[in-house]
Amino acid sequence: MKYMLLVCGDDTADASGMAPVEPWVEGLGDRGVRLHGHRLALPADAVTVRVRGGEVLRSDGPFAETKEYVAGFDILECESLEEAIEAAARHPVAAIGAMEVRPFWEDEDAEGQIRLLDTRLTEAARERDIERIAACYAPDAAVYADGREHVGADALRKWLDEMFSGVTGPVTREVLEFRVHVDESIAFGHALVRFRATRTDGASLNDLMRITTGYRNAGLRWVIAHQHISQERS
Repeated sequence: MKYMLLVCGDDTADASGMAPVEPWVEGLGDRGVRLHGHRLALPADAVTVRVRGGEVLRSDGPFAETKEYVAGFDILECESLEEAIEAAARHPVAAIGAMEVRPFWEDEDAEGQIRLLDTRLTEAARERDIERIAACYAPDAAVYADGREHVGADALRKWLDEMFSGVTGPVTREVLEFRVHVDESIAFGHALVRFRATRTDGASLNDLMRITTGYRNAGLRWVIAHQHISQERS
């Protein structure tokens, strides 16, 4: 279960005796509990935005005048709320400020969406449908294959066209292994994929490829942002 840890500072508190944060960050990071996080600028650097009657209203500073403010955040992955609370209690700022521990809203199966994306690639490859394959990639995706770099939608389509022009009939894309690790807005996949087809000269194509993929959450869907394809021994 993932938790957002909001680190709330207090501008009236004396932080001179506060312990350094680095040991807390390193300790939880080594255990895989703290996934990532960052400090935030002071409330004086904030801009509050409201829209009223179609007009954008902008005001400098935080939306509420209070001595407590969000000074940073951390993303934790814990077995339970109690474990997340224990981690928050060990944060140095807890001694002078407050730590808000809030569970993530669990209504999306990100890994399932990425696996479905991979299934779409398999189906599109069978039909040699370049547009359906390209739709699985970000417009600025970088693909490394055949010893070359293909960056952007036009380069990707050109590379796919070159590949499919060398074969006839359907292309079988058999996924032998597929591991996915999701971390909020990015994810990584490691796959072993076998491609089978008939070359234009009548010979059989039977290539085993190791594919490492970086995915990006584009809001309502996941897309491929980076991919490295290398050939394994058949």
